[in-house]
Amino acid sequence: MADGIDVTHEVNAVGRQVGRREFKAGEARVVTVSRTYDSSLEDVWDACTNAERIPRWFLPVSGDLRVGGHFQLQGNASGTIEQCDPPRSFLATWEYGGEVSWIELRLTSLEEDGTQFVLEHIAHVDDERWAEFGPGAVGVGWDLGLMGLSRHLASGASVDPAESMAWLTSDEGRCFVTAISEAWGEANVAAGEPEESARAAADRTTAAYTGS
Repeated sequence: MADGIDVTHEVNAVGRQVGRREFKAGEARVVTVSRTYDSSLEDVWDACTNAERIPRWFLPVSGDLRVGGHFQLQGNASGTIEQCDPPRSFLATWEYGGEVSWIELRLTSLEEDGTQFVLEHIAHVDDERWAEFGPGAVGVGWDLGLMGLSRHLASGASVDPAESMAWLTSDEGRCFVTAISEAWGEANVAAGEPEESARAAADRTTAAYTGS
C-alpha cells in the first residue's frame, strides 16, 4: 500500500464536516466525509455495494445486501440496510460494541464521468463521550476507507490488508493518521467546539489509532 501514496494529497482530498441533525430518537451528532472520484456513478456504487468488491478496498462482508437484510463486516460492525435507492443512496444501521448508529451514503454524478461520494455517520452521543475523542473516533476510520476506495477505483486491484497494516504502523502511516486526526479536530472547532477541548480529543484519537 505504501507505494505511490501522496500523503498530503490524501489528507486534502477529503472534505470533513461535523454537525447535528434531528434523527429518529432525537438530536444526533453527524460526522460527514466527502470525496470526488474519477469514476462513473455506477462504478462507485458497485464498489460500495457489491459483496465481491467491498473486500477489495474495505473489509470482507457477509449477509444479505438488500433492504431489510443484515450484514457483517469481518472484525468490525454489523448492521441492517434500512433504505436503498440504487445507484445513488442507502441508509443502514452501524452496530458495534453493543451500540447502534447509522451510515448514510449519497453518490452524485458529476461532469466528465466523476462521482461525488458523501457519507454521513449519525450517532446519538452524549456530550461526555463526545468530548473524549470527538469526530475522529469514526472519522479517521472513514478517511482510511476512502483512501482504500480511491486506490481500488484507480487500479481495479485489491488493497492488501497486510500491506495496509504494515504501512499504518510505519512512520509515514503514523504521520498520516496524525494529520487526519488533526483535520478532524479542525472540523470540530469549525462546528463550534472550543479549540482546547477539540485539540485534546484529536490527540486522544491519534494515540488510540497509533498506539502512542
